[in-house]
Formats: sequence, structure tokens, C-alpha cells
Amino acid sequence: MSEPRFVPLPPREHLEETEISQRAAEFQTRMARRRTVREFSDRPVARGVIEDCLRAAGSAPNGANLQPWHFVAVSDPTLKHQIRVAAELEEKEFYEHRAPNEWLEALAALGTDSNKPFLETAPWLIAIFAQPYRLLPDGRKMKHYYAAESVGIATGFLIAALHLAGLASLTHTPSPMGFLNKLLGRPAQEKPFLLLVVGHPAEGAQVPAIARKPLEEISSFRVG
Repeated sequence: MSEPRFVPLPPREHLEETEISQRAAEFQTRMARRRTVREFSDRPVARGVIEDCLRAAGSAPNGANLQPWHFVAVSDPTLKHQIRVAAELEEKEFYEHRAPNEWLEALAALGTDSNKPFLETAPWLIAIFAQPYRLLPDGRKMKHYYAAESVGIATGFLIAALHLAGLASLTHTPSPMGFLNKLLGRPAQEKPFLLLVVGHPAEGAQVPAIARKPLEEISSFRVG
């Protein structure tokens, strides 16, 4: 077993309490404007922007620093069309046969159905894969601890980075998503986590009239 190696903590800003409060409030305000979008423009987004946001995602904390994720960024129109066709087949089955009434009732407020034109309209699709384990050169499996939790955190980083870059996103989870492994050439041991649709909102785009729970419903404080 190798010995741990440590390096100095990278330089950090030393902020006064007023600056800390201001930054927290500013970030909250900006993130509060984030909305899931289903109407996208075909306005291009530079690859460099996507790369920087993926670098931010890759900086997320994760179990044992095993970084159990892989991101496939897709802008090729033909491949986006293939993804749409495969996703809509699964979604049609979901809406017509798999989904219980309770789930369909919950989705009714969002106005969703099996038609997913945004998969072709948006300039980028980012398929996110979780890696429960990796294969070592000798064929043995190396388990990735807390893979799902780690990929979830990285996905949150990515969504925040895209929003702060001025882009909109949509978390899309057709189920099952095994078609993504085939279309994107990813190994069978990787599990599709979700498909993130990325771009600019269409002019006049609308979003559901829904509200977020207030702080007192989503948090508790135990102070001395």
C-alpha cells in the first residue's frame, strides 16, 4: 500500500465576513434564476466553453479520488438525431406503458411528453456516465467507491458552471439509457447517468409556472 503524499493547499482568497456574505448572496441570486429549459435555440456554443465547464465538473469531490465519471459532448447533427430517435422510443414506451399514473400526474405540471425536439435543436448534448468500477490491465475489477454520489456532485458542478456561463440546460433521463453506450462507443461497465441538453434558450421560451420550496422546508439548523 502506497504512502499518502501531501502538497500545500492552493492559494485562497482571504475575505472579510462582509465579502463572504456578499458572495454567498450573489451566488444564490444568480442560481435562483436558473431554470430548466425545453425550448432551445440552435445558436452555436463554442467547444472551448463546454471544455471549461467540463473541467469544472471534473474538479468535484469524489470517493477516494477515483473520479468515476466520463462525459461525452456531442455536437454532430447525425449523432444527435440518432440519440433523439432512440430516446423518443424509450420515452414513448414510458409514457404509454411503463409510467404509473402517480408519476404521470406529477409530470403533468411540466407539460412533458415523449416528443423531444430539443435533442436535435440544442447545439450540445453531454452524456454523463458513471463508472462503478474500472478494469485493471490484468483483467481484475477495481471498485469505485461512492460512484453514483460522486457523479451526482460532478453533474451539479457542471450544471452550475453552464448556468454561470450564460447557458441553459435540461437534465434528460430516458429510461433505460443503454442506447447511449452503443451510440457513443462507451464500454458496457459504464452506466449512463443522465443526458444533459445544453445551449441558449429559444426566443420567447417559456417554463412551467412552478415554485421552489422555501428554506424552512428544505433545511434545519441546530445551533448552540
